[in-house]
Amino acid sequence: MSAPGPRASAASPDGSAAAVSAGIVGDAAVDPQRFRQVLGHFATGVTVLAGLDAGEPIGFACQAFAALSLDPPLVLCCPAKSSSTWPRLARTGRFCANMLAAEQRDLARRFGVSSPDKFAGVTWSPDPSGLPILAGVLTWASCAVETVHEAGDHYVVIARVTSLGGSTAGDPLLFYRGRFTLSAATDEQSPPEVVDTLLAWPQFADWM
Repeated sequence: MSAPGPRASAASPDGSAAAVSAGIVGDAAVDPQRFRQVLGHFATGVTVLAGLDAGEPIGFACQAFAALSLDPPLVLCCPAKSSSTWPRLARTGRFCANMLAAEQRDLARRFGVSSPDKFAGVTWSPDPSGLPILAGVLTWASCAVETVHEAGDHYVVIARVTSLGGSTAGDPLLFYRGRFTLSAATDEQSPPEVVDTLLAWPQFADWM
């Protein structure tokens, strides 16, 4: 059986080569700003990953967080390599994922930017292992880091859930098209948040 010949070009479903010219294939063809704009149409929840470093509470806002496995109980999160907080959490190997409620936009903004003391004035209580649970969150999950993989300008972190919080009634805080919202129905005229897009501006290094 002879080997197939080389493909002349990638074609769109209608048989044309428009997919190539539209930047659908090839990393070099994907504009970063367009990538942010398109992927910003995927609504996500907002968490604060919090931990302790030498007894000091630390944390950062993370929307790239998801359940991964039921058995064993695993989650994943994707901190940016530029994050100044993630290396401190990584050294401890543990964090508490705080799932923010709709009325906690200010907390998301506070933990989404670099600051020497994000916990100033923030009320929290310890989980069974002492990790910070922020007051007013919908629920929380404490996790132990198992593996960390490099992936472009982020890390893919897989962590095992070690304890879980109770459920609190309320709406989740969502992030959609550069804005904090309760649903995908946003006011197009409202200004974007400081993070602006699915991927953070470099100066807000602790977001995601």
